[in-house]
Amino acid sequence: MSTFPLYATSPLPYALALLVALAAAWRWLPGWLRGVGIAAEILLVVLTTPLGANALARMASLRTIPACAAPQPTTVVVLGGGFEYAPRSSEDFGALHLATLERVFAGVALWRRLPDAHLVFAGGAGWTIRESLPMANLAIALGVPADAIRIEDRSRTTWQNARNVAALSPRVPRRIWLVTSAMHLPRALGAFRAWGFEPCAWPSNRPHRLQVWPGAFIPQGGAAATAGAAFHELIGRVEYAVLAWWHRHHAAAAHSTDSLRQ
Repeated sequence: MSTFPLYATSPLPYALALLVALAAAWRWLPGWLRGVGIAAEILLVVLTTPLGANALARMASLRTIPACAAPQPTTVVVLGGGFEYAPRSSEDFGALHLATLERVFAGVALWRRLPDAHLVFAGGAGWTIRESLPMANLAIALGVPADAIRIEDRSRTTWQNARNVAALSPRVPRRIWLVTSAMHLPRALGAFRAWGFEPCAWPSNRPHRLQVWPGAFIPQGGAAATAGAAFHELIGRVEYAVLAWWHRHHAAAAHSTDSLRQ
């Protein structure tokens, strides 16, 4: 995830707030500002419909998987997607969010295609039990040997996923398969590249489809959540671009300082 909270990116509360503001101040607003307000309100409402939300989600998703140069990596890094509720045990797989389950299943399916591959589960969401532990236990239940699995259980954001996986000992190979959802992949790839990895993308699901049916034009809670997740990713990419620039700048400065000392 990004450090920008997911709940703050849904268009629904902004649509409601703008509607109330327009109604309260309508008589005092100049004509041009009324027009701007109405246009913004229409856009926000459209983004709470399945058609508008899916269009935004497709914009945020990785739709074309870049080819992975040979030889293919033999390490599969799977990123967590959070919990639905606090797990009762490290084998309470139902507590894992649907996105997390999809990523585990996709990671295990990829592992089966790669001889002698290793799985790394990254994610520190949770309290007493961190998400990477039930993710790993689910992979074991699906037939992955325990000695083929490593976990990183301290990270709370995608940027920390990349940083902490890079710091694991023994060292994780720089060339990896990176498994996460299609919408999350562009930001995740950027974070892992910033920390020195050469990731090959492996989406755990398909981008949202643009389907037209009568219900596609009706505002829905699920659509508002989808649009919020898409905005979260788009804002997060800007944030991570700044973090990557800062990281490169300070890494280069540290390298120059070390060279002068030698």
